[in-house]
Amino acid sequence: MPGISARGLSHEGRRQLAVNLTRVLALYRSILDVYIIEFFTDNLWDTLPCSWQEALDGLNPPQLATMLLGMPGEGEVIRYRSVWPLTLLALKSTACALAFTRTPGFQTPSEFLENPSQSSRLTAPFRKHVRPKKQHEIRRLGEGHLSRFMALGLGLMVKSIEGDQRLVERAQRLDQELLQALEKEEKRNPQVVQTNPRHSPHHVVRWVDPTALCEELLLPLENSCQGRARLLLTGLHACGDLSVALLRHFSCCPEVVALASVGCCYMKLSDPGGYPLSQWVAGLPGYELPYRLREGACHALEEYAERLQKAGPGLRTHCYRAALETVIRRARPELRRPGVQGIPRVHELKIEEYVQRGLQRVGLDPQLPLNLDALQAHQAQENRVVAFFSLALLLAPLVETLILLDRLLYLQEQGFHAELLPIFSPELSPRNLVLVATKMPLGQALSILETEDS
Repeated sequence: MPGISARGLSHEGRRQLAVNLTRVLALYRSILDVYIIEFFTDNLWDTLPCSWQEALDGLNPPQLATMLLGMPGEGEVIRYRSVWPLTLLALKSTACALAFTRTPGFQTPSEFLENPSQSSRLTAPFRKHVRPKKQHEIRRLGEGHLSRFMALGLGLMVKSIEGDQRLVERAQRLDQELLQALEKEEKRNPQVVQTNPRHSPHHVVRWVDPTALCEELLLPLENSCQGRARLLLTGLHACGDLSVALLRHFSCCPEVVALASVGCCYMKLSDPGGYPLSQWVAGLPGYELPYRLREGACHALEEYAERLQKAGPGLRTHCYRAALETVIRRARPELRRPGVQGIPRVHELKIEEYVQRGLQRVGLDPQLPLNLDALQAHQAQENRVVAFFSLALLLAPLVETLILLDRLLYLQEQGFHAELLPIFSPELSPRNLVLVATKMPLGQALSILETEDS
């Protein structure tokens, strides 16, 4: 999906982008700050302009992917079946123009051309227990797997911070398993013996408070004969406030000279505290990003566009859940948007069967009398539900852009060099924008990160 490059913007250009983003998000908040499961209870379709309804009504999923999201299938040309209103075309153009580009400097990752499940850039021991998505991420940037690769694959001294004791224990077992596998490989192939000594990651069980410095994080792993230790902080999909904590440690601690952070789970950011961080964004009218907007920013636009192109029956899940919400509200008006544990094989169920199972999962009588005509009328609007959700996804990257732009501006306000660039394939890793910051010129760090797959 096209977009704007943060590297192509001056400091003033970044500030103006923040102004534009807050204005646009305020204008379309009625699309973003709603829940798709309330499509029928809140009459979300009727909140759209009539001209938009006419343009979108009747479009099938592949047409939505092509015309609305601008993601046509391979070899497909975008052709509109009717003249769209200028306001809808303006929305589409604005969403593309103001979002940070998520397209990296490579297309299909060459590491998966031979085998879609195994990265050719990692040896077999480093691929074990690691999904293709994570193989791609740790090789490009480099969670337990990242620290393991940096320590045992690159020979770096690594400290890994994790709040869950059970995950730390599992990581330590995997460290030892990998060490044993590497030793066996070296015995079979003496020519690949690593010259540098191997050090397993140093794992620490600790919750990191985003509002306070973590002394354990800053303690060196070994005595440095060259004076003060120099630290690189890195977070691969550091959840919620952990990304904020990394930024604050970088800005406050002289030992930390560089940062590489890929954030995720924006809805878990503290409010206030996690956003906004910069004085500039905090001073803009309409800067607020409620929970629902931040949650929407975590969706995978490319993955959903692919689902639309395939037009699989799984797309009906949102429609079914929205229909269930109408039944829940009639039975218990005070019960709103209760969590419904995943109902397996939704696409194989009739809508009334899904509703009955859903009622049971939220603690209501599954034998409640159902209005089948009303449920079937809801099901007939499945494409409208998909269209509305697609509109929200079209705008979601603007929210992520504003959050990450705020972090860039925060670091620049502190006097640091900071850039943002796409480092992963968005089809494999939706949160693919890495924030890179140093207390020196960025040229060398960026040239390493932007090296294309060989």
